[in-house]
Amino acid sequence: MRNEQTPFTLDTAQRELEAIREMVRPCMQCGTCTASCPNAFAMKDPPRTLWRLLLLGFEEEVLAHGPFWMCSSCYTCALRCPRGLPLTEAMAALRRLAARRFPRTAGRNAAFYETFMDNVRRYGRVQETALMTSYFLAMKNPFLPLEYAPLGLRMLGKGKLHGPSAAQKGELQPLFDKAAHKGERP
Repeated sequence: MRNEQTPFTLDTAQRELEAIREMVRPCMQCGTCTASCPNAFAMKDPPRTLWRLLLLGFEEEVLAHGPFWMCSSCYTCALRCPRGLPLTEAMAALRRLAARRFPRTAGRNAAFYETFMDNVRRYGRVQETALMTSYFLAMKNPFLPLEYAPLGLRMLGKGKLHGPSAAQKGELQPLFDKAAHKGERP
């Protein structure tokens, strides 16, 4: 993850956690965020549960196992939330905090998330081959691609793996520029 300006201390972490809790405190546990999330099936604790755990004070458990790493920042939860809560921002804040609080366990997740977002920013959609190539280079582990080879071959065999395409390249740049201007990080 990118370096933060504020040095990490437990006091800083508590302030950041309280800011995240304030973002989700009005949550009425309707479940719309979880029902809207395309990645909820892959999360140990989906968004609705995550917000409740944070409000009940289980922040260590939340940060340690990090269901927020599965968030693809699609903003569907925030758009559909009946209370208009900044749920995607809360997920991003949790990722940043976890990367600083548990750098060892967050390393692989943080590298993948940064690579994923750079890929979307560059191509306007996920380019699987470019994404994984960038991720493997970021991880600096020559054996890591071997772990993913069986999955890649299955995807290729089912026609789910696509080569790079410049058709949508740069399409989302105005969106990223607007978020950067507002001080947000998608």
